[in-house]
Amino acid sequence: MANDSVSIVAAGHTQFGRLSETTLEDLIVQVTRQALQDAAIDAAEIDAIFLGHFNSGLVADGFPASLVLQADPALRFKPATRCENACASGSAAVQAGINAILSGAAELVLVVGAEKMTSNSTAQVTKALAGAGYQNDPEEASLSFPQLFGLAAGQYQERYQSPLSTMAAIAAKNHANAMSNPLAQMHKAMTFEHCNAVSESNPLIAAPLRLNDCSLISDGAAAIVLASSKRARQFRREVQIRGTSQVNDVLPIVQRDILAFEGPQRAIVTALRKAGTTLADIDFAEVHDCFTIAELLIYEAMGLTPRGEGHRAVDEGIVQAGGRLPVNLSGGLKAKGHPVGATGVSMHALAFHQLTGDPIGVAAPDAEFGLLFNMGGMAVANYATVLQARRA
Repeated sequence: MANDSVSIVAAGHTQFGRLSETTLEDLIVQVTRQALQDAAIDAAEIDAIFLGHFNSGLVADGFPASLVLQADPALRFKPATRCENACASGSAAVQAGINAILSGAAELVLVVGAEKMTSNSTAQVTKALAGAGYQNDPEEASLSFPQLFGLAAGQYQERYQSPLSTMAAIAAKNHANAMSNPLAQMHKAMTFEHCNAVSESNPLIAAPLRLNDCSLISDGAAAIVLASSKRARQFRREVQIRGTSQVNDVLPIVQRDILAFEGPQRAIVTALRKAGTTLADIDFAEVHDCFTIAELLIYEAMGLTPRGEGHRAVDEGIVQAGGRLPVNLSGGLKAKGHPVGATGVSMHALAFHQLTGDPIGVAAPDAEFGLLFNMGGMAVANYATVLQARRA
């Protein structure tokens, strides 16, 4: 029998960072135990497991779904599936868990996202992530993701105006937010002036992108427990998933306008519509700032500003902590960290804490609705979620 809704009822989250003494298995086991403890359930009650994990050669573990079973003997023989959709692999796992419950195949689902990246050099990580780009065009295949998003920043300047000062302001904002997040990878304030100037400590990475325009190479994991409406009321905390959307675009960038961010726009608009909400209802958002230009383009895709005017979201304080729609209170991928398979699950875990009145880091006071947007590739795999706090 199909279920009519799905809620998040528990969450776990490791520290993000350079966790040199920790293996992928360690991360998965740690966060699974955290989530089960938070849910106050026996592992035997879990009906299905979904793991978000990109890998692309980052680790030797090519078959990690059953590593979740290492967390508790009662998980043995549970169905466990790995989900991969580039940097949106975590949200792919969340969506698979939601679908399992809505279909009636499960009542309680454990979703884990994990990635171990820092045992590789920067060059190795850059090459692994580039595997999420289009490989059948030699010119595109030669571009790293910093180069792809640098191309977007260059096109933005040609079409509208220079985005560099706004990108620097986004970086400074997200670093400031991360200072309050004990789980964030980087606890270092960055001034606008530092982020806006090319220097020895902020060199050009892929012109015009500077180091502080780029997200971090990270290890980490996050987990959530999903429940059907029937089961959710049995838990002490509940956040309802009001609307979700997955939109995939074509992979070759030559076939689309990379500044339009049509996939992100469609995903966000659809999730809001399914939730019966508008952007005006949203109290905070966690979005995929893999590069600062991406966060700027997401402002426009969300409808916060018209095309080419994303700077207003920053200039007018809309996206700042305490603003009308604060974005990336966690510090975002920019400063919280970006263990790619964990990112989408992390967004859901931290939003769960926000909406249950137990924020990890900067609070969005009395928040009722949260918007999450997780992206794989250059706006190729796009996932949006609208969450609502349970009100007594």
